[in-house]
Amino acid sequence: MSQLANPYSIWRRKPVQDVDDEKGGGLLRSLGLWQLTAIGVGGIIGVGIFTLAGVVAHGDSANPGVGPAVVISFLIAGLASGAAALSYAEFAGMIPRAGSAYTYGYVALGELVGWFIGWDLLLEYIAIVAVVAIGISGYFSAFMSGIGVTVPDWISSAWTPETPHGIINLPAVVVCLLVTWILSRGSKSFGRFELVAVGVKVLLILGIIGIGMFHLNGSNFVPFMPTSFGPVLGGAATVFFAVFGYDAMSTAAEEATDAKKHMPKAIILSLIIAMILYVMATLVLTGMQKYTDLNPNSAFASAFDSVGLPTIATIIAGFAVISILTVMLTFLLGVTRVWFAMSRDGLLPKWFSQTDKKRVPQRVTWIAGGASAVLAGVLPIRLVADLTNIGILAAFVVVCVAVIVLRRTKPDEPRTFRLPFMPVVPAFGVLASAFLITQLHWETWLRFAIWLIIGLFIYFLYGRHHSVMNPDSPRHEAVAAPGRD
Repeated sequence: MSQLANPYSIWRRKPVQDVDDEKGGGLLRSLGLWQLTAIGVGGIIGVGIFTLAGVVAHGDSANPGVGPAVVISFLIAGLASGAAALSYAEFAGMIPRAGSAYTYGYVALGELVGWFIGWDLLLEYIAIVAVVAIGISGYFSAFMSGIGVTVPDWISSAWTPETPHGIINLPAVVVCLLVTWILSRGSKSFGRFELVAVGVKVLLILGIIGIGMFHLNGSNFVPFMPTSFGPVLGGAATVFFAVFGYDAMSTAAEEATDAKKHMPKAIILSLIIAMILYVMATLVLTGMQKYTDLNPNSAFASAFDSVGLPTIATIIAGFAVISILTVMLTFLLGVTRVWFAMSRDGLLPKWFSQTDKKRVPQRVTWIAGGASAVLAGVLPIRLVADLTNIGILAAFVVVCVAVIVLRRTKPDEPRTFRLPFMPVVPAFGVLASAFLITQLHWETWLRFAIWLIIGLFIYFLYGRHHSVMNPDSPRHEAVAAPGRD
């Protein structure tokens, strides 16, 4: 039965052929394999190592520290993420279009599912940019302290029980706006900056690992797991934030010079590189300093300072600020491209999909950047990190289900990468992602539900009627020629 048999249904699906036929949709194709891989690595490696590793290992007022077992949290998160990464790789080689999980869900499962995932990603990616900005702010304060300048809490952190004098995280606000400006310069400039910055980041992490290995103390690994396994699983749900940068990278498919060939390779390469570095770095971190003594806001700077290397700590803090910028760039790129795709499909006003002479969607770039600056300025890091994780995990569930469905409904569709062990791998991705969702706090579920309910109202009041798939929409396009399925 044709996907368009009932073009008024909320389950109408965008045909694969029409997605492929859009040929770039107004965005400039300028990113090669290594630039795409750099964007993926840039999105994965950053705040996960430099901030969340310390947060989960040390713990806070609401969550016990898991100590050296933080490496297990990363491995669990990486295993779940790997199953989803293979699903993304198959889709990326099949549907080289902006939108990532939003587009994949739209094609395989229908418009309402695509809408929910797209709406979800708008909040999640903006929140991720905010989380990373907060992480950068912590290292900026550590760097300033290392050169003898104390940054007061009231302009460097939001209010939390641990920082009762905090009012606004001004460095985080400033860095959000800086990254927005970099992205607004265009994909060519952004791609070059990302490639160089990621190279610096990888060298920095290798340097941290190399130097840190000479200052390990075996007693710091005892006890290896100071809590029950429950907090380790909860830690996996939190650090999951750190292992899915390839999701945002896949939104840049329309800006890749050969998306069908390069996107699957870039997704898999970026996750492999990141997980190797994560495991090595977290072992070094918890081996250098007792987890209870770590500064969760600037863990590696704290660890090197504890072994009598304050100069190295200052250098790490300074380079961490620069290298974590790549995470913000990747996810800000992601939210603007999802927003652009939803607007182009008619689910949001056309005003948002307008591009400038460089073919950059400036309007959504600055709106998303401004929203992330507000969140970064007033919210604590763990609250925002958990909020982002529930949304991305939900997107992973949809993508893993969608790849199974599309393999059954479109088995002969050309694919440059085919997911192995179908349907075992994506089914594992569904179960693992759903399980990690259950490890998050009920407040996170509540905030997520409220956001989705708001989205449901917007879809039925605007998106459903203005969708280009709706024959009565003023933006309707001929989405299927006679005889096409």
